[in-house]
Amino acid sequence: MFYWLTALSDGGDVFNLFRYITFRAGGAFLTALVFGFIFGRPLINVLRRKQGKGQPIRSDGPEGHFAKAGTPTMGGLLIVGALTFSTLLWARLDNPFVWMVLFVTLSFAAIGFADDYAKVSKQTTSGVSGKVRILLGITIAAIAAYWAAQYHPDDLTNRLAVPIFKDTLINLGILFVPFAVIVIVGSANAVNLTDGLDGLAIMPVMIAAGTFGVIAYAVGRVDFTQYLDVHYVPDTGELLILTMGLIGGGLGFLWYNAPPAAVFMGDTGSLALGGALGAIAVATKHEIVLSIVGGLFVVEALSVIIQVLYYKRTGKRVFLMAPIHHHYEKQGWSEPQIVIRFWIIALILAMVGLATLKVR
Repeated sequence: MFYWLTALSDGGDVFNLFRYITFRAGGAFLTALVFGFIFGRPLINVLRRKQGKGQPIRSDGPEGHFAKAGTPTMGGLLIVGALTFSTLLWARLDNPFVWMVLFVTLSFAAIGFADDYAKVSKQTTSGVSGKVRILLGITIAAIAAYWAAQYHPDDLTNRLAVPIFKDTLINLGILFVPFAVIVIVGSANAVNLTDGLDGLAIMPVMIAAGTFGVIAYAVGRVDFTQYLDVHYVPDTGELLILTMGLIGGGLGFLWYNAPPAAVFMGDTGSLALGGALGAIAVATKHEIVLSIVGGLFVVEALSVIIQVLYYKRTGKRVFLMAPIHHHYEKQGWSEPQIVIRFWIIALILAMVGLATLKVR
């Protein structure tokens, strides 16, 4: 919205600042951060009144989690609200990739909200049917993948870019949409599985968002892509504004989610944020890099898959409990130890992911 103030500029006044993506990204970050601080406490109070007993705690979970009974969920509304509000204010609203990522974010937030609502209203750990969630997620992701493909340059449409190998493009053809669906839905559910401890998911999400903000800005500029030898994807630079809104909203949420959490993100937030990361990766043609930057989420998801498959085959468990952060809880690691060490891993993986921009 604020971008249109550039129409008032003569090229040498304050309105000219709104032409710059970096300036508007900073504005989005501050707007989302203030949004989080202003609406955080009122939202928590409303959720606590409406939900009563709060998010149900798994009876087979780590013993330390029973002390969290009564904590409200759906705190993801704060992040999604801050992200959306700041993006609408600061991004160019004629940008197709901005709307594509917002569509995915809000749609997955709606799925998560329905799931959280079912859990707190029925006071059960089982919400919306898993099959229904997956079906809805696939539909949303397929629409987004087709949407993105329409705005990719002809030489990149339906192709998979391979990091490090600058001239390698794999033509997926009609398989691009199914592949992108796996990226988006997989990312959404991987973040959802990671969200099991206070502050565990939100910081790695912000780290990944910051990393993909840099990637989006770089691949959206001809001069940067020529210098880095990466593929140019016009209009993706605006996604930096959305990622900065995510980080600002995420910090506002973390203020209240820091141990002991006053509110949980819930599926409302984890599905939305994971879906957003997947959508940005598809838009920027960096789907494989997402598996590096979001490696922590990949490991969390794989730990569940391995546990389930191995248990069905042998009747035994590989991990004491899945996802893997619960395994370390069972081993005696304290919650802050797990959270901070996982944050460190997420940061290291983000640096490795960024390095793929230059290593060619």
